Amino acid sequence: MSTLTAKPRSDGLPALLGSLPLTLLFLTLVLTPLALTLLLSFAQFDYNTGIQPGYTLDQYLQVLTDGYFLEIFWRTFWIAALTTLICVLIGAPEAYILSRMSKPWRSIFLLAVLSPLLISLVVRAFGWSLLLGPSGPLGKTAAALGLGPLLYTPTAIIIGLVHVMLPFMVIPVWTSLQKLDPTVEQAAYSLNASRAQTLWRVVLPQAMPGVLSGSLIVFGLSASSFAIPALLGGRRLKMVATIVYDEFLTELNWPLGAAIAMLLLVANVIIMMSYNRVVERSYRRSLG
Repeated sequence: MSTLTAKPRSDGLPALLGSLPLTLLFLTLVLTPLALTLLLSFAQFDYNTGIQPGYTLDQYLQVLTDGYFLEIFWRTFWIAALTTLICVLIGAPEAYILSRMSKPWRSIFLLAVLSPLLISLVVRAFGWSLLLGPSGPLGKTAAALGLGPLLYTPTAIIIGLVHVMLPFMVIPVWTSLQKLDPTVEQAAYSLNASRAQTLWRVVLPQAMPGVLSGSLIVFGLSASSFAIPALLGGRRLKMVATIVYDEFLTELNWPLGAAIAMLLLVANVIIMMSYNRVVERSYRRSLG
């Protein structure tokens, strides 16, 4: 009887070679600029002569000890958190309704949800500035109610961010709900569960992965958004992205701008990883 000799497996080599172009592209377009920005943030700077040879931590110490920068970081994060919360409260029910629609209407309303992404962000921001301005309908209504001006306030920034970020919440939640079998809801109703109990105990746990993904996307994009805060917040209401822009192109202090950008990145990563851990732990606990 002849013995069969096992041939050495080489399945991993084609996969490795196939992923090499994408790896090089990732290194070139993502990691290399990030490493250069990190290196720039440690450079010495003088307003008379510009960037100097040598490295220092002065930029980081200046940001972390100056109340002006700390206030901007705090404003950025609470606006991003509130935007995320509003997107969850609006986007999750919207995604649930969308998942329960029949086929023709589902496509129409899905196109309506995604249609804002087809319009330039700057155009949408200018549209909101017209609506929220003193001569706009929303601005006039707010003035008539004694609410004061809306444009160039945190309210205007939040309204603009919610409008821009809502599709990034609806789509992940809708994708999660697509995996939910409708007969599971019917089984809950057959066990005398109310509609609120069914939504809380059956639908919401299944939608939590989508809510988590959407929340991380919305918070990260809101915290680093530039166009909406710049156009709807004005020059006096600063957020981190606008102050980075000012340091790079107005003050020409590139090391300080790079340090602010790196601190925003680190803070975003810490906040999103902590939120991810808390939500995943709650999700596992709800599933038993």
